[in-house]
Amino acid sequence: VFGMDSNHQSNYKLNKTEKKFLRKQIKARHTLLRHEGIETVSYATQSLVVANGGLGNSVSRSQLLPALEKCGLVDALLMPPNKPYSFVRYRTADEAKKAYITLNGKEIVDDLGQKIILYLNFVEKAQWKELGLQALPPGLMVVEEIISSEDEKMLLESVNWTEDMDNQNVQKSLKHRRVKHFGYEFHYENNNVDKDKPLPGGLPDIWDSILEKWLKEGLIKHKPDQLTVNQYEPGHGIPAHIDTHSAFEDEIVSLSLGSEIVMDFKHPDGVTVPVMLPRRSLLVMTGESRYLWTHGITPRKFDTVQASKGHKSGIITSDVGDLTLSKRGIRTSFTLRKVRQTPCNCSYPVVCDSQMKATPPSFPGSAREASQLEQEYVHRVYEEIAGHFSSTRHTPWPRVVDFLKALPSGSLVADVGCGNGKYLGINKELYMIGYDRSQNLVDICRERHFQAVIGDALAVPLRSGSCDACISIAVIHHFSTAERRVAALRELVRLLRPGGTALIYVWAMEQEYNKKKSKYLRENRISQGKEEISSGAVVPESLTEQVPDVGNQDAAGCVAAITDLQEGGGHASTVTKAKLPVHTNRTSFHSQDLLVPWHHHGKPGKDKAVGAAGPRDPGPVFHRYYHVFCEGELEAACQTLGHVRLLQSYYDQGNWCVILQKL
Repeated sequence: VFGMDSNHQSNYKLNKTEKKFLRKQIKARHTLLRHEGIETVSYATQSLVVANGGLGNSVSRSQLLPALEKCGLVDALLMPPNKPYSFVRYRTADEAKKAYITLNGKEIVDDLGQKIILYLNFVEKAQWKELGLQALPPGLMVVEEIISSEDEKMLLESVNWTEDMDNQNVQKSLKHRRVKHFGYEFHYENNNVDKDKPLPGGLPDIWDSILEKWLKEGLIKHKPDQLTVNQYEPGHGIPAHIDTHSAFEDEIVSLSLGSEIVMDFKHPDGVTVPVMLPRRSLLVMTGESRYLWTHGITPRKFDTVQASKGHKSGIITSDVGDLTLSKRGIRTSFTLRKVRQTPCNCSYPVVCDSQMKATPPSFPGSAREASQLEQEYVHRVYEEIAGHFSSTRHTPWPRVVDFLKALPSGSLVADVGCGNGKYLGINKELYMIGYDRSQNLVDICRERHFQAVIGDALAVPLRSGSCDACISIAVIHHFSTAERRVAALRELVRLLRPGGTALIYVWAMEQEYNKKKSKYLRENRISQGKEEISSGAVVPESLTEQVPDVGNQDAAGCVAAITDLQEGGGHASTVTKAKLPVHTNRTSFHSQDLLVPWHHHGKPGKDKAVGAAGPRDPGPVFHRYYHVFCEGELEAACQTLGHVRLLQSYYDQGNWCVILQKL
């Protein structure tokens, strides 16, 4: 019956199982068209799309290909990365028809041991858009088989994971992996070390001969004096980060033992390069790859790898005819660094902590500079402060709650820039999914059992027209140019179905409105004489001394910004190339574009009696970029979009807010 067309089916009575299968096959066909734009045909061709048979469903090439080859000679099997389907092209249409009849509705066991039912449909062509070939980030090198299997065994056995937890070398705070430090303790909260507190014993003696050999061969230029050992179980990872410039010399090397891994390198412009690090390989990061690109490991149990290259190093390309899955094993990394004793003077000041203190960032003059500014003063900061930030964000704003509770039951709602997910559980009758750039904030959402995904507000990984509603609360003011703010609004509209609504909140320039001070200003009185909860007002002198009060915009300046938007100018700020001022917390704004300090508190001191509030460690001060909106500016930006109706506009406790509807 699986091979019958509609005319044959009308003369054949389907049983219950066949009806159920047919429904699911039709659903798969519609899903592929609606979500992916893949159009199936009702007649036999050489090519099939295999729904549920994809790398995104944990089905590897080695599992799917043998099942397909039983039906005929396979010309090509294309498996797009992270997709729940694949394409197969047979030598003849008859062989494809045999696979359609034989495999449709059949079970296959995926790499996790779960049963998956395949649904096959004919397509005109088996094809997939290819991405261009990528190159390794400049300054990155991977050396294969750097040590022998005997040395690997010796190094792994040299790490005593069972020793007393009071030992200074054992890190106690990481819940997802085992960590040990030698020479200096590496602090993950700021990717730095305390240079005044070396650990006793230095590096283990076993490393002396290995490092001398690498120095002699020219693989490294500095003899490391800091070692961090991480043991990763399958499914664990590490957030994308750059090791602090001022903490370590140019060279950072990492030895992978026990198992291979795919490490992701990301440029501030958004280009991501996945690189295979084989077992017993040495990763060497210098120059741009060390200072400018973030590196991290996505938490998952399988990596997408190239089938033909086996376990060799290099970039995982987008050749869908050569991708498969590789199950992760237990990997132990030995990361070696040389502690820096002088300030960093690298060529990447926008992400260099040594040079940022001396040179406050300028207002961006190009899209590239805007992206770099946001990477350093928005994305990196939230990644660092995620835990502390989340602890201060627990009370939902009443009018946002009202909006969510007024939506019809069953509505699909996207929270773009969801933070710690405080709005995701407000209305249990909605299907809500959160998107945020911060891996650590997304992890917090997931720990709270909310649906959350890593996503950029300029490119949300969700199909167009799929949402009944969207919310964007305190997000768009983090974009540093008018063009990027409008693009973020346009992305919200893209997600909405016709008739769908979006609620948008941005921070207001006017913190005193209708003769009333906002909660933000009123809390300045409350916090006199004690520390603020949400952010600290400590500003390094080196910043404040060099920052003039630029962009000091009165009502006339705001009118000019709005007029520029209305006329399609796109440059709502007039402070191009001026240094960004650092705001004093809990005070009125004097500039639309500024840096707002966040005082990252440490733990309360232990020298107080139980129940007493011990002094807090001062902790580092981070600076977040904001563009605060003038009255009318948000509405003007919305009116540039087209196909949108402004349903409501209001001021709510120091924020400008709109509800818009897609026409």
